[in-house]
Amino acid sequence: MNQKPDIVIILSRFPYPLEKGDKLRAYYQIMELSAVYSIHLFSITDKSVSIEQFQAVKKYCASLEIIKINLWTKVWNMFLCLFNKNPFQTGYFLNQRGKRKFLRKLNDIQPVLIYNQLIRTTEYSKNYHDCPKVLDYMDALSKGIERRIETEPIYKKWLFQSEANRLKRYERTIFEYFERKTIISKQDRQLIMHPKRNEIEIIANGISDEFLETIDIAIKYDIVFVGNLSYAPNIEAVHFILEKILPLNSNWTCLIAGANPGSNIKRLIDNQPNTSLMASVKDIRDAYRSGRVFVAPMFIGTGMQNKLLEAMALGVPCVTTPLANNAINAQERKEVIVAAKAEDFAMAINELLNDRDLYQHVASNARELIKNNFSWKSQVSHLESVFNELISEKS
Repeated sequence: MNQKPDIVIILSRFPYPLEKGDKLRAYYQIMELSAVYSIHLFSITDKSVSIEQFQAVKKYCASLEIIKINLWTKVWNMFLCLFNKNPFQTGYFLNQRGKRKFLRKLNDIQPVLIYNQLIRTTEYSKNYHDCPKVLDYMDALSKGIERRIETEPIYKKWLFQSEANRLKRYERTIFEYFERKTIISKQDRQLIMHPKRNEIEIIANGISDEFLETIDIAIKYDIVFVGNLSYAPNIEAVHFILEKILPLNSNWTCLIAGANPGSNIKRLIDNQPNTSLMASVKDIRDAYRSGRVFVAPMFIGTGMQNKLLEAMALGVPCVTTPLANNAINAQERKEVIVAAKAEDFAMAINELLNDRDLYQHVASNARELIKNNFSWKSQVSHLESVFNELISEKS
């Protein structure tokens, strides 16, 4: 029996539980890749990892190392970024002692390939040249920060502008340190300011098979939104739903579901009639399916919205922005309804709630789109091809 090739994966967060997009992407990629490669995972984290969380990931790995970052480490390395012009995000996730340990382990493992998720991790491996490296930009972080400038208070705008400029420069220069690059969508690829950006491979996200199962649950709400409620684009989306869409029809009921809601979100929901908060749920599918229409007014994020993939797979028709839909490329009024203004969202919601034929048409076509194009197996199969081509070139 042939031994699986050793590869090293380095992440900027521990990939479990699955409450954030980068963790979800990492977890399912690791799960699928483990069938082909012997995975040695290095996970940077500033949070405690429970035994249950550790084991949920370790079962797919030949080895698993956690690189802890503390407050002092983060502050010091972000301070140094003032002088080396690196993004503050790379400083935040850098631990020099952890980096030295990482490089020692590379010498022991002798991997055939290193896979970095997000530019946050690249300072650990960019100068290692004993094997080929793949960088998953995942999305254009610089554009995500740039889009947030307008919504931030005035005293933070300079910081976000500085970070956007640093990220844009770093995304361009780090390109040359990695033999192959991947990203989540064509839309994000066009936002990487490098002349050879079209060489970046598109590796989309997927959904787990459980989202294609039939869920029998009572529908309690007209509108539902699901997302990590500490994430700025999701916070803005919740404000948009509650402050701009719902006032256009006071009879609609609404569910906001997601982890880590701040006091501002809780207070906003408490003061909104006919609106409920579900901050924790055993099966997130129950949250999606308890609403008739999934509404995702995403204006400042980047990447691919897993929330849309999951809602569509479960047969909940979606109304979202052009920004969010461009990453998925769903067909307007066939697989999704696209809106830009509050009045457009309200009109689309009303139409779906009152036109059963349109509702079923969008719901069934969206489900087929996800089933045929967005499985983790098919997406990671493409990633495997990238790895294998690179390994063959260097062997």
